[in-house]
Amino acid sequence: MLNITELKGNWNETKGKLKQKYAMLTDNDLLLIEGKQDELMGRLQSKMGKTKEELHKIISEL
Repeated sequence: MLNITELKGNWNETKGKLKQKYAMLTDNDLLLIEGKQDELMGRLQSKMGKTKEELHKIISEL
């Protein structure tokens, strides 16, 4: 599972890969704001119908 520091460090690249793989995601869906990581994960869970663990796995495999 990625920690938040790793996620932030590569976020622009990861965001692009997520948008390629999951076309329904928008820039607003993938907005990573300092201190709002839980909100981001909640948005992704809702939009993609995945659990937090599934999302961590998807992101770490990109």
